[in-house]
Amino acid sequence: MCHFLRYRKSEFVTILTQNKTKENLIMKNSKNKQKIRFIVHAALIAAVYTVVSLIFAPTSIGPIQLRVSEALCVLPYFTPAAIPGLFIGCIIANSFVSGMIWADIVFGSLATLCASALSYLLRKFKWLVPLPAVILNALVVPLVLKFGYGFDDALWFMMITVGLGQIGACYCFGMPLMFAVDLSGVFSRKNKEENR
Repeated sequence: MCHFLRYRKSEFVTILTQNKTKENLIMKNSKNKQKIRFIVHAALIAAVYTVVSLIFAPTSIGPIQLRVSEALCVLPYFTPAAIPGLFIGCIIANSFVSGMIWADIVFGSLATLCASALSYLLRKFKWLVPLPAVILNALVVPLVLKFGYGFDDALWFMMITVGLGQIGACYCFGMPLMFAVDLSGVFSRKNKEENR
């Protein structure tokens, strides 16, 4: 009888160990899937930002600009992967748009990075999500235009025109994009709750 109990006890321990190992593998697989999903989302957002910026390049530069790709600045509402995605997309887009200087690549991209992070923090207030992109770009881009490119226009004028362009891109194009993505279910409710 003791031998039987000893056998059952070791079998039970073996089964528990196997179950624990399976649980660990499942946990690792789900964490890997989340990491892969994050990387894929960031890469897709970067690619779309770059392509849209390049397609609309003539309207994306200068003191009076409407960078249509800035509509994507609403995506941090759905996923934190939009933060690096928009940043990398902005770096790539600014690198390819003709005439871009290092100051525009660095400071313009950093403005997008900061705006995306702030937008992510404001995700509980849907209508405020695009606001950081509007404000930061209205402040940073005119400085780059004035001191980097040497535009003669008044700084306050460029802040107004860039700010209006950002309002157009982020609110006129971005908010409908946000509602369309929300309705489409591309980012499922489960993903949004994971990110909150």
